[in-house]
Amino acid sequence: MCGIVGALSFNSSDFLITESYINKMRDTMTHRGPDGEGVWLDSSCKIGFGHRRLSIIDLSSNANQPMFNEDESVSIVFNGEIYNHSTIRSELESLNKYNWKTDHSDTEVILKAYQEWGISFIDKLRGMFAIAIWDSKEESLWLIRDRVGIKPIYYSIHNERIVFASEIKALLQDPDQKREINEEGVFHYLSYLTVPAPNTLFNGIKKIPGGCWMKFNVDGSYEQKKYWDVLDNTVDLSCQSEEEISKNLLDNLREVVELRKVSDV
Repeated sequence: MCGIVGALSFNSSDFLITESYINKMRDTMTHRGPDGEGVWLDSSCKIGFGHRRLSIIDLSSNANQPMFNEDESVSIVFNGEIYNHSTIRSELESLNKYNWKTDHSDTEVILKAYQEWGISFIDKLRGMFAIAIWDSKEESLWLIRDRVGIKPIYYSIHNERIVFASEIKALLQDPDQKREINEEGVFHYLSYLTVPAPNTLFNGIKKIPGGCWMKFNVDGSYEQKKYWDVLDNTVDLSCQSEEEISKNLLDNLREVVELRKVSDV
């Protein structure tokens, strides 16, 4: 499952990210990642990531997170699984541009795919994922959620910083995070047994909708984009017979189940 957490302090703030600050949030999610832990801060202490690891793909320590590219200009924490990572890796290896430190880590594939294709790399991914990428050259933090929102990313913008995590209770470890009920969120929960994104049960804490990414800049500006919508990816089956539709459905189910069986444990 894994748990990710991080914070970016904007240029207008004198708040410094510390290991204890990240670790306190990260370790509320030990149950998400009992196999390992990691923390990283940049030299300015304005950006930091934390990770709790549940080892599924590439069990070696080389696949631990946070993970970095060769010159450490790009950093990543990631929760989820990329089912077609070996195919993407083969495409990247054919370019003869990158040195690999892992044998078959899907995290490293994401890292190098971002280097090669920028944010458009997400169009290649088949899987469930919550991804945070810090690009020090752009001075930008990317938060990316999978197409239907299987893996969560909660975030809060307050006191001139952005803080994110896999669970709300991690964000509540920030001493400056207000604890206030969002009455609209309570209404939705009592009506639908869920709170539709971007709302949550807490004022000031939001969740990134499925199929969306957010980009945060050090000046405090940010943008959100929906990169995938199910209504843009439908197929007209009116010309197919019931037998053809049934066969295609079973073929697709067999394919996706086979993809999900790829694991080292």
